[in-house]
This record gives sequence, structure tokens and C-alpha cells, in this order.
Amino acid sequence: MNRRFRTVLALAGAAGIAALLCAAFLRTPGAAHVYSDLAVPIAQARSTQNVVSSVNFDLRALDTLGEETIVVAAVVGTLSLLAPSRATRRQIEQPVRPVLPSVKFTGYLLLPVTVVLGAIVVLHGHLTPGGGFQGGVALATGWHLLYLAGDYPALDRLRPIDWCEYVDAAATGLYVVTGLIGLGLAGSFLANFLPSGTFGSLLSAGIVPVLSFFVGVEVAAGLLVLLAQFLEQAMVRSGDGA
Repeated sequence: MNRRFRTVLALAGAAGIAALLCAAFLRTPGAAHVYSDLAVPIAQARSTQNVVSSVNFDLRALDTLGEETIVVAAVVGTLSLLAPSRATRRQIEQPVRPVLPSVKFTGYLLLPVTVVLGAIVVLHGHLTPGGGFQGGVALATGWHLLYLAGDYPALDRLRPIDWCEYVDAAATGLYVVTGLIGLGLAGSFLANFLPSGTFGSLLSAGIVPVLSFFVGVEVAAGLLVLLAQFLEQAMVRSGDGA
């Protein structure tokens, strides 16, 4: 495959994607839509400043539970397929690769910044754009900056995989427990049973920040486990020592 053919193929693919996007944009409903007419007043009534989080963790919290379960299933499947044996673990070694001092310094510098940013996104998901899924990804990314900085042993020390597996399962279970409490107190599964609080304050929106927190913890722990398995497979020494 020469360069000209690759260019033509890429342009054809880009043209197809552009056509699909244009068709989607042209058929997108305007701001006046029945769903927004229903979702916005409910978010305001529950003192949820971020309407998207209100939809994710209040109006359709059951759907979000399904999405969270998909992450758990991915972790379980990855562990079943890629979990190394004891003999394989003895063959894991960090590849020797040169890392620029600027890259190493940037990785160490951005690690705490990224972790703090991820925690803020999770805890303020009901107030500002973000939430558990986005913040959980940011948290997991922060830890793996150590790998990009060439310090895999430090990464291995800072992410206890066994505990990450427990936390992943516990966060999902607590999400379900919260739903059962809503069923007992308010008559429906995942009903918003906590006080709404003051609009715009951290302690507001009822169960929305609680569920967002559980999702953030679950996503962060799940991604740490997933990436750990893939990295360990990539660093298994072959039989000939290569």
C-alpha cells in the first residue's frame, strides 16, 4: 500500500464521516425539546446545578447502573483472560527505554495535579461539567503518568491491584445498596431520597453526588486493574530472554 493510496483512502473515510456528522447535525432537534422541558425543571427542583448529572444519576440512574456494570464486566473478563500466573509474574520486568528528563519531570509534576483534578471532577459533578465517569478516568490517568515517566516500579507500588479489585466491586455494590434504600424509603429503586440542599452548594442534589462518587471510584479502580493487566502482559519476558 503506497502513500498515495493511503491518502485517498483516508480522504474517503473523512468524507464519509463528515457526511454522517452533517446529517446528524441537520436532524438535531432545537433547544425547545420535550426532554429538556422535563429534565431542566426536575434538576432545578432537586437543586442539581448540572442538568446532565441530574439526568445520569437521578432521572436515569438505573441506566447508569447498567453502564457501570459494563465496566465491572470488562474488569472481570480481563482478569479471567490476562491474569498472570505466579510463573508468569516472575518473568515480568520493566523494559529498559530511554526517557527524556523533561518527560520524567513532567510526569512527576502532573501526577498530583491530575489526581486532584480527577477528585474535583468527581466531587463537583452535580455542580459543574463532569461527574463520576470523567473524574474516574482522570484519576486512573494520573497514576499512569508514572509509567510514561519511565518509573514502573513506583507505579506498581502506588496501585495495589488486589485492593483496586475490592474497591471496584464495593463501589458497584454500594450503588445498588443506595438504590435499595431509595426503594425502602421512597417507594422506587434509586429514588432520590436525600435532602436537596441549597442550589449551587456542595451538599446539594440529594443522591446525585453520592452516586457520582461511587461511579468515580469504580471507574478509577476498574481502569487501574485493566491497564495493569495489559501492562504486565506487555512486559512479560519471552523464553529466549528477548
